[in-house]
Amino acid sequence: MKNRNHLANIFVSLMMLVAAGLLLNTVVADSAERSIIQLSIEDIIGPASDDYVERALDSAALRGAELVVIRMDTPGGLDSAMRAIIKNITNSPVPVASYVAPSGARAASAGTYILYASHIAAMAPGTNLGAATPVQIGGISPPDIKGKEKQDQPPSEAGTDAMKRKSINDAVAYIQSLAQLRGRNQAWAEKAVREAASLPASEALKLNVIDVVAASLTDLLQQVDGREVVVQGRKRILNTAGLTIIPLDPDWRNRLLAVITNPNIAYILMLIGIYGLIFEFSNPGSIVPGTIGAICLLLALYSFQLLPINYAGMALILLGIFLMVAEAYQPSFGVLGIGGLIAFVIGSIILMDTEAPGFGIDIAVIVTFSITSVLVFVLAIGMALKARRRPVVSGMEEILGGVATVIEAFDRQGKVAIHSETWNAQSHTALHKDQQVKVTAIKGLTLEVEPLNEPMDESILASTEEGES
Repeated sequence: MKNRNHLANIFVSLMMLVAAGLLLNTVVADSAERSIIQLSIEDIIGPASDDYVERALDSAALRGAELVVIRMDTPGGLDSAMRAIIKNITNSPVPVASYVAPSGARAASAGTYILYASHIAAMAPGTNLGAATPVQIGGISPPDIKGKEKQDQPPSEAGTDAMKRKSINDAVAYIQSLAQLRGRNQAWAEKAVREAASLPASEALKLNVIDVVAASLTDLLQQVDGREVVVQGRKRILNTAGLTIIPLDPDWRNRLLAVITNPNIAYILMLIGIYGLIFEFSNPGSIVPGTIGAICLLLALYSFQLLPINYAGMALILLGIFLMVAEAYQPSFGVLGIGGLIAFVIGSIILMDTEAPGFGIDIAVIVTFSITSVLVFVLAIGMALKARRRPVVSGMEEILGGVATVIEAFDRQGKVAIHSETWNAQSHTALHKDQQVKVTAIKGLTLEVEPLNEPMDESILASTEEGES
């Protein structure tokens, strides 16, 4: 009996040791996994930013990170990308802190909305946020500060003002809902949208627009340590002291998407695609220009689905290229070419909605491609004019008026040789062998010829035929 009790005690002790070891391993593993994930958005908010943040938040959730810090310096961006990022933040199981840094950075327009949506809103000294008035695609400007319609305006302008008010009211409701969610200043949020107001970091902290002003990321983590946040409806205490900071850079997919959706790159891809197809159609079977052109054009079309494109600008670019091509094939002493160049330049300038922050095309790119296009088509016109001045060296036109040689003597009908080819021939005079004749007309597969020298006497022709027989 004592032995059984002794064995039972030993078994219980072993089980307790095993359980303690497992618990210790769990704690160690948990402390090893707990970390701070740092992201960086240092450009316009676009599809690439949305993809980057979404993937990073998923990765942070799998790692069990304590906090995700989005280091931000942005002039704004697309509304669709901004809303997608905010959805990812508000639905993330990991708390998100948006940090406007370094000194001199800004969170304008879309960046202000993202700050309001984050669990922690922080800024470095010398930074600013605001100017959150939405701008419509196509160059529709925001309304006046009071948002009132102007008097005695035509119906078209009244309709435009109605669209402005709808856009503004929607944006105000959206940013106020984010302010309510995070307990931040709703009145100033509305002012940032309606009046495009901006604030420096210190004023933003006083007005309860942000939570923290931190000189560095380390300072930020120390200040938010022990702070209570609400994550997916549940309160949570942040424990950020002493945790490892893991920078999470964009992967190759994000970088590729960022390159393709750059307005300058999309513009270049479109032009390369159009020129490639032009060269392929003008020289069927070249294959290489058509293949490269098709790939570039498809990539450009994909990019334009994600960019604030002005379709009037696109139409002008296509019209300009069509007119320059027409000038190359149907010279009009420069009328079509100059008109095409003007349409091309104007369309390039307005192709991207310049009212959307960061989505303009560099004027240097436009000038470079305009000059290149002019040189290409001027070269094509010059080659066409030179070709027109050259004598015809092949085809039916070259045979007409050419010199042929009589193969065998004949009267009225026979055969002649011209350009290493044998043709049926007709002549109103008798011809002898090897006589040089001129082609005066072409009827089907028969040439009409006349002798270059005096016609041979019929008696000579008859004696020649008797000798040959």
